[in-house]
Amino acid sequence: MKYVRYEVEEAVASITLDRPQKANAQNEKMLDEIEECFTRAEMDDAVRVIVLRATGKHFSAGHDLDTSDPDAVQIREPDGTYRLDTMYRWEARKYFGYSWHWRNIPKPTIAAVQGKAIAGALNLIWPMDLIVAAENATFQDPVVLMAIGGVEYHGHAWELGARRAKDMLFTRRAIDAQEALHIGLVREVVAPDELWEKTDALAKDIATQNAFGLAQAKRAINQTLDVQGYYAALQSAFDIHHTGHGNAMSYTGHPILMELDEMKSELKKS
Repeated sequence: MKYVRYEVEEAVASITLDRPQKANAQNEKMLDEIEECFTRAEMDDAVRVIVLRATGKHFSAGHDLDTSDPDAVQIREPDGTYRLDTMYRWEARKYFGYSWHWRNIPKPTIAAVQGKAIAGALNLIWPMDLIVAAENATFQDPVVLMAIGGVEYHGHAWELGARRAKDMLFTRRAIDAQEALHIGLVREVVAPDELWEKTDALAKDIATQNAFGLAQAKRAINQTLDVQGYYAALQSAFDIHHTGHGNAMSYTGHPILMELDEMKSELKKS
């Protein structure tokens, strides 16, 4: 593993994003490593609970926009151009597909979030069953800057409610830890230096429960959401996401409408 750490203690698997120098921005290799770790925890009968956490000041700055990185997402054609069908297939597998897999693992999952969680970071957080937030945590999806209606795993309306989700997307504002607690997005808010300790204690407490009972409880809730249209809504929003890419490509040949340097500058202000 280059960007992710994996360890198991007392029936709790901890998956740790470990690229703090890049604010845990996700390149393709990091995504593949996260998926490998979740699969490993899923298949290990000794693991009953999975914790996703991150080193450094911020949980994740979202997708890594540095195309010069050797581990960057590689979706260009050999001639350097982009094709929407290629991009759609790649994102369906590694953005939406990985997130959907994590959401449906038959074991409780907990995200421990500190600092900024921006855009693609929500692809990691929304699929988790519970969230513990540090007092300095914020949640944000400013990709309307790119002329796109939100990130690939668009659980926003379900997680935040329709009007708050629109507010976050329209204004690019961040939802802070106390607001997240007020609306039930996070389970609790703790001091930053206690985040891992408190999350670990919660995970170990849950891990004392019957594994099959935990899986059935999770399935019952997830199936209820699916009957209400959760999966269909996410898939529809994923398709809408790609109309954003297609629109940008029709203007510039690039899948986002803004220049990368301009976009990076705007995200740093967020």
